[in-house]
Amino acid sequence: MNPRLGLACLLLVAACVGFAAAQDKPAAEKINVQDLKIRAEAGDKSATRQLADTYYLGRGGVEQNFSEAARWYLKLAHQGDVRAQTTMGLMYSRGYGVKKDSQAAHRWWNFAAAQNDPGAQYNLGLSYAEGDGVAQDYERAVRWYSQAAQRGHVQAQHNLGMLYHEGKGVERDPVRAYYWTRVAALQGDDAATRVQ
Repeated sequence: MNPRLGLACLLLVAACVGFAAAQDKPAAEKINVQDLKIRAEAGDKSATRQLADTYYLGRGGVEQNFSEAARWYLKLAHQGDVRAQTTMGLMYSRGYGVKKDSQAAHRWWNFAAAQNDPGAQYNLGLSYAEGDGVAQDYERAVRWYSQAAQRGHVQAQHNLGMLYHEGKGVERDPVRAYYWTRVAALQGDDAATRVQ
């Protein structure tokens, strides 16, 4: 394996572990929603993010409310926030707090993917592979999975490997299939481990 790729994978895993640990903090303290709303309305992006996440996850003594979460994520998404754009795509694709709308989901994912967000790129790849809201197009799926895979997205790596294995959207290539499923397996993807 390329040492630079190995280091990049290791750094990505360390960042994910740190993020997960930060998310697991006890929600013992109540979140002051009114204060967050005032700050968010005044343009404080950090407060807007915290408010959106609070409603989305239902934490800090606040009931989960996807409609309120969508309201605040949408505010961030319109300001060009990549994570909010990806989240809005997810919310539209699943109908969380908004009317289910595949075209709106794709629009938000395209905005985020253009800013190199691997989650949005993966979601676009998945929708083209499955024909969810768009015509099934394995070549486009390969394109989006490739971009996300190169940025360390484990599921994209696995799915890209499978497309190479099956010859969907690309010429069948067992070497590339093995490479991408192996990279995913090294990052803990159980499904990729079974393909080996």
